Parts: sequence; C-alpha cells; structure tokens
Amino acid sequence: MIKNKHLDIIIKNASQIVTATSNIPKTGSALQNLGIIEGGAIGIADGMISCVGNTEEILKTFTADTIMDASQKVVMPGFVDPHTHPIFVKTRENELEMRLQGKSYKEISQTGGGIRASIQDVRNASLEELVDLGVRRINKMLTMGTTTIEAKSGYGLTTESEIKMLNAIKMINEISDMEIIPTFLGAHEYPEEYKDNHEKYIEILINEMLPEVKEQNLAEYCDVFCEEHVFTVSESRRIMNAAKELGFKIRFHADELEPIGGAELAAEVNAVSADHLVAISDKGIQGLKEAGVIPILLPATTFSLGLSKYAPARKMIDAGLPIALSTDFNPGSCNCDSQQFVTSLACLQMKMLPAEAINAITINAAHSLERGKLIGSLEVGKQADVIILDIPTYQYLPYHLGSNTVESVIKKGKIIKS
Repeated sequence: MIKNKHLDIIIKNASQIVTATSNIPKTGSALQNLGIIEGGAIGIADGMISCVGNTEEILKTFTADTIMDASQKVVMPGFVDPHTHPIFVKTRENELEMRLQGKSYKEISQTGGGIRASIQDVRNASLEELVDLGVRRINKMLTMGTTTIEAKSGYGLTTESEIKMLNAIKMINEISDMEIIPTFLGAHEYPEEYKDNHEKYIEILINEMLPEVKEQNLAEYCDVFCEEHVFTVSESRRIMNAAKELGFKIRFHADELEPIGGAELAAEVNAVSADHLVAISDKGIQGLKEAGVIPILLPATTFSLGLSKYAPARKMIDAGLPIALSTDFNPGSCNCDSQQFVTSLACLQMKMLPAEAINAITINAAHSLERGKLIGSLEVGKQADVIILDIPTYQYLPYHLGSNTVESVIKKGKIIKS
C-alpha cells in the first residue's frame, strides 16, 4: 500500500467482504471458498479496485472523496448473469395460465405459443422501441445487483429483425451502466413460415444471418437451442460449425427437456458454455468436463415451468464441473430478472450450498463469459463492480426469499444506486 494515496471511494466496516477470488473457474471444494474478509474495507480509484483488506489498515493508509459505511452489511462482487433474453416487446403471462391448466412447454410451442408468440411483435417494433423497453428492464436488473449480463437475440428470426435486436443490445450497452455481452441466437426456433421447411431456414441462418452479424460485428457468441422439437443435434452441429468458421465462439442451449446429446455436442464443438442441462446424461457430464465447457444452470426456468426435475447440480459438482447460474430472463418460460432469487432456488431445489451458489453467480459466471480476469471477484486490479447488501452474512442471501437486499451498486467505480 502507498502511504496517503487518495482514492475515489472507500467502503469500510463490512461485516463480510466476499472476495470470491480465483484465476480459473471454481470447482469442487473451491466452490465453497468465498475468500471472506471479516470487518473489511475496499478502495476504488479510476474505476478499478485499488485495495482490499482490513478496515483499520486501509483507513490508516488511504483517503477518499466518498466513504461508504457497510457496518452490519455484506460487500461482494456485482452479480454476473450469463444467459438472458431481455430484448422483446410483450410478456407472455397467458402461458403461465396455460401451464397451470396442464399444457406443457412443448405443447404451447407447437400451437403457436412460446418463442413464436414473441416474433411478430419484435419484427413490427422499431429499433427505438426495443431500446426503450430493454433499457428499462436492464436498469431494473442493475438495481438488484446485476452489473454484467449476456444478452441474446432470437425473437426476430429474419436477418433484418435479428440485426435490429443486436443493434438494440449494442445501443443499450452504450447508454446504460450495465455491461452487456451480445449473443446471436437466430437458431432459437423455426419461424412459422419455415416450420415445415427447416432446411431453407438453416440455409438462411448459415448463408445470410451469420455473415451479416459478423460483418457488422454485432455479436461475440453464437447460440443454438438444441432440443427435440426445435433444432436437432445434427442441425445444431451444422450451424455451430458454420459459426465457428466465421470466428464466433459458441454458447449452447442443451438438454433442457430431453437427453438428446446436446451436452455431448457442446463438448464436441468446444462450446464456451452449455446451458439448462436439466436432462443431461452421465456421458454428457463427462464430456463437458473433458472439453472444459462451463455448465450454466437455470433453476428459475424449471421453477417457472412448474417442473419438478432440476438440473443435477450436485452430480456435476461431484464430477468436478465449474457450475455457473443464471436467470434465463425472458418473456415466456422464465420472467425472472433476479440473481438473488436464483441463488435461493439453487440452494433449495438443487441442494447447492450458499457459498457454491454465490461463486456461481459471480466468479464462475464471469468465467463463463470469458471475463474472469476482469470481473466476478473483488481483487486489486480488477474492475470495480461492487455491491453492498443489507444482510448480516452471505448465508442470508439465499435464505431471505423474494425481496431485493441490495442497498448499493457500484459499476466501474461509479455509484449507480446508494
């Protein structure tokens, strides 16, 4: 530490600072280690973390323009949400009622609901409307402690409308304090006009959409919804290989409803992440581990769909996989924008320990977006994405259900909420 160095912000007297430090995705027993500092403080300057440690020592050494008292509170990294669909027009609450009446996700989809129900509104919407709606949703996520998200297209399913969605994501990233990583998801569903001609739509995806998205540099990743009633394993493989040839990195909806080999394909194509995985096979678990694919589990989707079978988190942890967690925020199957609620579900329904769940929404989620060296933990030299929660211990986060415990949010050293 440098004597008398002046900082922008000091947060002092935290009951617990959850540092979540790790240079690699956490697995096994490391998932239970949050790197807690009792009675800690953190210093911020020029948008970066300058010091983390004991409050008395830091206050002896540093001064700051702003000093925030976190007495009886927990300080931790901003939440990272690595699987979201926030760009849409209308919500689909009618589908909740349909599910309550006994219709399955697949049945709703096959009768014109599900993803297809969102397509026409997005096609008809202006870019400005998508931006306005998206900003409001994403800024709400910020107030609940999420400071970085991955955001997907996938509700347009024409070249023009997918480009429009990705441009909306780009514009929101420029005007919101949220940090957004864009993913192209043209392979989200077959649109109505191609529901009986899958080959033609795949040709459009490969020959029109992917090259145009790449030409305009609008997405870092390409994703595919691989499921029995959507894109088969062989169809998904074609799309992914075409995306990789263009330089996209791969994320993957896999084995949400049926064990059709989606996880195995994610391993085969060296995807960065495989998401959902409720129906993953033992072979799929082993494949993900061998290929270094990070599994992103979405328990709020299972909860929202009223299903009883959740992704086998404990089996994955025991196998040495670095689990991440996400909301899957979308207008239909999971209208959940709170990583706080996701931690509760992960603990109560998937039997993850509180520390495991918190690592899964911070450092492991950051690694799943290949940003683990910049965000996801509180370490000197990392970006100052910091939240203060009005809770006495980290265990309280999943224990306290259904309300926002985040008191203050700092993104890149800027106080967003206090």
